Amino acid sequence: MNDENLDAETIPTVLSDTPTINPTTTQHAKEKYTPNVVRKGNALCLSGGGFRASLFHLGALRRLNELGILSQLDCISSVSGGSIISAHLSEAIRPWPSRGTIFPLWEETVSAPFRRFCSKNLRNPPLIAGYLKPWNWFSKTIIGDTLAEHYEEITKGSLVDLPDSPRFTFCATDMTFGVNWVFEKNSVGDYQAGFVPTPRDWKVARAVAASSCFPPVFKPIPIGLNVEDFKQHGKGLARARKDYDDCIQGIRLTDGGNYDNMGLEPVWKTYAYVLVSDGGATFDFEPDQNALWRLNRYTQILGNQASALRKRWLMSNFDSNILRGTYWGIGSISKNYEEAGSEGYDEQLVTSRIASIRTDIDSFTAAEAKVLENHGYFTVDAAVRHHVKELITVDS
Repeated sequence: MNDENLDAETIPTVLSDTPTINPTTTQHAKEKYTPNVVRKGNALCLSGGGFRASLFHLGALRRLNELGILSQLDCISSVSGGSIISAHLSEAIRPWPSRGTIFPLWEETVSAPFRRFCSKNLRNPPLIAGYLKPWNWFSKTIIGDTLAEHYEEITKGSLVDLPDSPRFTFCATDMTFGVNWVFEKNSVGDYQAGFVPTPRDWKVARAVAASSCFPPVFKPIPIGLNVEDFKQHGKGLARARKDYDDCIQGIRLTDGGNYDNMGLEPVWKTYAYVLVSDGGATFDFEPDQNALWRLNRYTQILGNQASALRKRWLMSNFDSNILRGTYWGIGSISKNYEEAGSEGYDEQLVTSRIASIRTDIDSFTAAEAKVLENHGYFTVDAAVRHHVKELITVDS
């Protein structure tokens, strides 16, 4: 640090030269961190966590449908594995059921096709295309393109063709600005880069690929958008930077879980009810091993801290009635809720087996799929009945 000019005469004193707070800066902080006081609507957040999370969410979604809650959703915000099942929903449930009713053909239209999809190994084909074929070694997009091709098995639609309601929001992480990037029907972008109209040829599968390209297995995906589009429409906070053009040209997207694995970022400021389904990785205690283990452990601890802080913030908002809603996770024990007759797996099975199932997108067996689906079904039923029973319109 250069302290050449730091002397007693240039350092402001407490009494005579205390720096004042810039009102513009204060207003920016309020806009960025203060929620909208006029909250309305219901949002569902589907976390990341590979096919484990996808299948856990599948069971939760089935029960939400049976209770008449799914049809009341105004927004579905998803990350990684949550984006996979969300994309499937956006295609399979057409038209969306009217508010307070249920979608009747769940097993044959939603669950069975999705379990079949999760029985396929989606991890290896992009890796083979990107790393084992020399002619692809210098391609910046081959891994993301290959991953997107496989997601087209469950969704062939374009982002602009998504339904108006509910609002489907697919979350990725912008590596340039380090914030949450969203893909939606009408716009794509983030608050630093800015938001631009969604290109008409962008597929939902492309958004899911960006949302689920978890590192270091998959390379980040370049967006390939024009800088001028951001200058015309963007209005991002980083627009005044001298290197803004270079930053936009260099944007690459990685797994949404790197920034917010629960998908809370797009909904926490504005929605009255926030329901969170968390199939993400749990933090297991392990004895010290070696240098390589410690290197990985550092990353795990950082991720666990970020997740824990978001959960604490969410629970404190529920407790203080700033938000209404509920949370259920892969480690939740449905029988621990106070509702009489709550069904579900016992604590030993949940903690030692179900919560330790891998967070990957390789082939999941029929047994793994059904156990995860059942666990999501039982936990959401207990959580909803305990915390937001008023949302139930069909008690089946």
